[in-house]
Amino acid sequence: MVQITLPDGSQRDFPGPVTVAEVAASIGSGLAKAALAGKVDGKVVDASYTMDADAKLSIITAKDAEGLEVIRHSTAHLLAYAVKQLFPKAQVTIGPVIENGFFYDFSFERPFTLEDLAVIEKRMTELAAKDEPVLRRVLPRDEAVAYFKGLGEHYKAEIIASIPANEDVSLYREGDFEDLCRGPHVPSTGKLRHFKLMKVAGAYWRGDHRNEMLQRIYGTAWASKEDLQQHLKMLEEAEKRDHRKLGRELDLFHIDEYSPGTVFWHPKGWTLWQQVEQYMRQVYRDNGYQEVKGPQILDQSLWEKTGHWDKYRENMFVTESEKRDYALKPMNCPGHILIFKQGIKSYRELPLRFGEFGQCHRNEPTGGLHGIMRVRAFTQDDGHIFCTEEQIQSEVVAFTTLLQKVYKDFGFTNIIYKLSTRPEKRIGSEESWDRAENALAEGLRASGCDFDYLPGEGAFYGPKIEYTLKDAIGRPWQCGTIQVDPNLPERLEAEYVGEDGARHRPIMLHRAIVGSLERFIGILIEETAGAIPTWLAPVQVVVLNITDAQGEYAQNVAKTLLNQGFRVQTDLRNEKITYKIREHSMQKVPYLVVIGDKEMASGAVAVRARGGQDLGVMSLEDFSQKISADIARKSKT
Repeated sequence: MVQITLPDGSQRDFPGPVTVAEVAASIGSGLAKAALAGKVDGKVVDASYTMDADAKLSIITAKDAEGLEVIRHSTAHLLAYAVKQLFPKAQVTIGPVIENGFFYDFSFERPFTLEDLAVIEKRMTELAAKDEPVLRRVLPRDEAVAYFKGLGEHYKAEIIASIPANEDVSLYREGDFEDLCRGPHVPSTGKLRHFKLMKVAGAYWRGDHRNEMLQRIYGTAWASKEDLQQHLKMLEEAEKRDHRKLGRELDLFHIDEYSPGTVFWHPKGWTLWQQVEQYMRQVYRDNGYQEVKGPQILDQSLWEKTGHWDKYRENMFVTESEKRDYALKPMNCPGHILIFKQGIKSYRELPLRFGEFGQCHRNEPTGGLHGIMRVRAFTQDDGHIFCTEEQIQSEVVAFTTLLQKVYKDFGFTNIIYKLSTRPEKRIGSEESWDRAENALAEGLRASGCDFDYLPGEGAFYGPKIEYTLKDAIGRPWQCGTIQVDPNLPERLEAEYVGEDGARHRPIMLHRAIVGSLERFIGILIEETAGAIPTWLAPVQVVVLNITDAQGEYAQNVAKTLLNQGFRVQTDLRNEKITYKIREHSMQKVPYLVVIGDKEMASGAVAVRARGGQDLGVMSLEDFSQKISADIARKSKT
């Protein structure tokens, strides 16, 4: 007798071993048809998985997050199946699930084209319509290596050969295509109906630039037609908002081959940067942070003490001088500890909050670079709070409240909160982890935040909170974080004198709100589709004359506004006013001030707001008050 316990607590008894699919069928035909996989005692398995002992079971359908992952994983195999049918000489390598979809890497004699993708997608649809069963079998490792070598799939054979010799490997077959995979997979190809191939790109075998360049085909897959269409619409909107495209069109920045992964800020882009930085600098001043500045280059021995040399050496830029080895800093935290260590610190000084707009360098692979979103040189609104264990919760509350205000000012109100807890490999006592995790959780609760746990996702030395904002088209961006770290103060021997007169180690809280300023500005550009809010806009007002006769008055208007602190430009070119209005409207300037004979005669201005809104004629004083109010409320218009 096998007893299966379902999520609602009900139990079903079976006379002998039973599969996930059979349990689903015993509940109802609708569930049997919808079942994609099962979760047995917390592990996701195929619908064909047999339970021969009592177990807890959840039936996974397309409505579940695990079900969507199974669909995407299976669609990657369907892609490989179609490619092998159409291009028999192509060799398959790996095909994992990624956010919103999947990819599969192939070795082939020529580049795949967009026309090829259309043909491949059509064949995938045909294969799915055949509703072929997806069958699993297990082979000893060496037998599996020989099997794939016999098929001419040398990459797959190499992958299997790297598995320990005493392990078996699982293979999944659909029709005449068989692939190495842990699974699980959908019961049959008919479950895969809502997918689209997106693009093809290059990728090195095993991610090593010294290896062969493979071809990576990306795709997306969803549980329903509506979900797929919504995602494609979002991608279409995202393309319009691409910060790289807008950066060129609005003359904000560029990336140059002479310095890949770094940003050349143009005057307007640097003005935007300065508005963000100065705002965050005021946030520091208003909330008890002392701004500091550490050096860019630090001795290798420091990175060895902190543990970064072992973990991040490949991502660090190194240099040498006078037979000493140095590294450009990939993060600011060791420098802040060295500042903390200067002089004796008392418990009365804690919490001590340091903030730095510290430029960091990380040697990201070329293929991972993406505009100003992912670069090799970036500046963080980096802060570190030195405190006692008892102060963690109150600091989390203060930080969360501050972060919410900052995000709101930038136009983001939809925030997701996640608490990452202790990983399997960690340092410190269970009691210290309990206290740290509880302090973070209680800090979020006291801030009125609903949050999800991410079990095992914390650092080896401490838990953390991740703050993820959602933009106007629903994309998540993880920017903010606060992380408990007793490890680095221990490694670098930071101390304070406690109330008892003894020396104690402080807890260090790593915290950031916008994170990388480059990345955050990229997010801001895409969130606003380039229509930067007036308070941040590089150019807030452009003054335009209709004819040369108004040139001097237009210059006086611009000078008055400049003296009031607004960012103003003039356009006195001998061009038609409609042409000038259109050009500056395309530049998404918040306000255009048009000067004609009537405005000059009455000492007034005609105002057009972004979006083509005609605000009519008003006095310069009234316009100044209007733009001042707009800036003060930090509206998104």
